[in-house]
Amino acid sequence: MRHFSFQLSAIIFLALLIFSCDTRQNEVVSQKSTQNLESSQSLQVPGTDALFIIDGQLCQHVRDIYQDRQGSLWFGTNVYDLMRYNGDTLEYFSEKDGLGGGRITEIIEDNDGNVWFGTFGGLTKYDGETFTNYIVQEGQINNDIWCLTIDSKGILWIGTSEGVIQFYLGKFTPFPIPKAEVKNPKPILSYNRITSILEDNTGVLWFGTDYGICKYDGKTFTHITKADGLSDNNISDLMEDSRGNIWIGTMFGGISRYDGESITNFTENGTIRGIEVGGLFEDKRGNIWFAAENYGVYKYDGKAFTNFYKNAGLKTNSILSIYEDNEGRFWFGGWGGLFRFDGKSFFDVTRDGPW
Repeated sequence: MRHFSFQLSAIIFLALLIFSCDTRQNEVVSQKSTQNLESSQSLQVPGTDALFIIDGQLCQHVRDIYQDRQGSLWFGTNVYDLMRYNGDTLEYFSEKDGLGGGRITEIIEDNDGNVWFGTFGGLTKYDGETFTNYIVQEGQINNDIWCLTIDSKGILWIGTSEGVIQFYLGKFTPFPIPKAEVKNPKPILSYNRITSILEDNTGVLWFGTDYGICKYDGKTFTHITKADGLSDNNISDLMEDSRGNIWIGTMFGGISRYDGESITNFTENGTIRGIEVGGLFEDKRGNIWFAAENYGVYKYDGKAFTNFYKNAGLKTNSILSIYEDNEGRFWFGGWGGLFRFDGKSFFDVTRDGPW
């Protein structure tokens, strides 16, 4: 999504912002509460024409969207921590409610109905009543979380700035993965950052790194890099679709699809514009959605790609999260806030909706 300068400048800006958060230790538990926000203002992202916040918007940066089994919609942000819409009321949650604090990059739910949040300040669980934030002792693991996934065995896998961690039965266990040897590596923020973790339908784990993809089948590690056909070694997102294809979003090479035998690079062959891709999502009809920085979002119906951007009313050049909820509503989050899509046009989501 960029030229790289835009994404990197955004990451650096946000990193400087979140690094100011307090470093806390041990486990913190507190009751949930609601806080109000001051009215929004429009700001420019330095060096770009992108809006940092749009008048009336809920916040300036939505990173992740998830609907839990109770039907509540959760929105993870960079500065305003966490938002939840329960079908009637919009609520905001922050560190004082038990969150890890700062950037929220991932929201998932386990089989028991607990909702988990990956934050800059640790791992947070919401059990329906309270937030519990798990912050480990300094030096054991890194609390700067970039991605989460729960595998078929119930193990929570955590990707951080300093590698992979397993969380199971209340215990954190570092899980070292080997790094592929690649030419001219371009690590972003950290040498060991894990950007995405996926368990495919055969139980194989895929780890997205700045050195390509590392796969683990339970016994052996293997790598997929540019030397094997990837368009780029800096992986931004991974997703398996309902047909078993693995979709690969990258920072410098656009989007690719791996069908189990070969890799098709849609950006490299000119089908897709935009070299930084993320926000991978499959809707209920099997369409594949993703965002390409400075080029809006794309939908792939299995035959052709359709692009939606300024011509459809999208006000931001950087979408990070795409989600279809149980009611069939489409939500898009990124720089500039939260947006709805009715199939033809995008609309700003403010405190008054449209919900």
